Amino acid sequence: MVFENTCSVRKLVRSAASTVPKKALWGLLLLLSVVIYGSHAPLLTLCKDNGEIPFSASSVVVLIELTKLLLSLVCLLIWDWKKLRVSVSWQHAAPFALSALLYAANNNLVVHMQLFMDPSTYQVLSNLKIGSTALLYSVFLHQRLTARKWVALFLLTAAGVLYTYGGLQDLQRSPASDMELHITPVGLLLISLYCMISGLSAVYTEVILKTQDLPLNLQNLFLYFFGVLLNVAIHLLSAPATGYLEGFSLWVLLVIVSQALNGLIMSVVMKHSNNITRLFVIAASVMVNAFLSVLLFRLHLTAFFFFSVLLIGLAVHLYYGVR
Repeated sequence: MVFENTCSVRKLVRSAASTVPKKALWGLLLLLSVVIYGSHAPLLTLCKDNGEIPFSASSVVVLIELTKLLLSLVCLLIWDWKKLRVSVSWQHAAPFALSALLYAANNNLVVHMQLFMDPSTYQVLSNLKIGSTALLYSVFLHQRLTARKWVALFLLTAAGVLYTYGGLQDLQRSPASDMELHITPVGLLLISLYCMISGLSAVYTEVILKTQDLPLNLQNLFLYFFGVLLNVAIHLLSAPATGYLEGFSLWVLLVIVSQALNGLIMSVVMKHSNNITRLFVIAASVMVNAFLSVLLFRLHLTAFFFFSVLLIGLAVHLYYGVR
């Protein structure tokens, strides 16, 4: 009896010892993603030359997708090469074509929406994709969210809107600002379509990643292969006036590498967690964004920022902390 109890204790200790490093690694992964999301806008600002983006946006997107593809191939050969013996057919790869198409459509929709609304209105209304993603996640993955969790997601949406609105108020008070808020009926239709496609692309990808019994790195290889093909076609059709690598700098290189790395992290999140976790990561990134903006550009934090942080903390508590 004593021997059996001793064995049970040893098994419990070993299980706890293996769980702690996994939790720590998972936490570091999410923290890195928060930092990358939060640093994206400041990095793009550092890339500007005389207030203008000097490079072709479509060429950067192609390079990001290509970097994801190469990183996925390297990871596959290093960690999952023994699993390559599994039988793989075009039927495994085909679903990722739709996923890549949805992502590409949404990225291009962002550009065309600017014709029907000002950028600040887009930034505020784009936070509604939190609600659309949660709704589609609940429907397609058959996850019934409690009323408390819906309240948490509403607070998360409100936090994003308030943070964006706070920055908008600062811009309107700026003497150099001649910005006028506007949105047309077509703009309202497009922003609704954008939010739905954004949620659908994320949830659809999560469904594929979880239903296929394949290594994640192989699935990423399929996804980014189609992503490269589609974005190369879009780049060629857009016929940008600038050269392919014109206007590139070390800051642009950092944007490419960081966004590629974050894409791989998000695939891990969707495979082993869910899109709700991804939404909380994106929401939490406003703190990194604000910190870097203050540090690099001497921007001043407003009450809207602190209220947004409070709402995010409350949302996290309601969704994950309360039992």
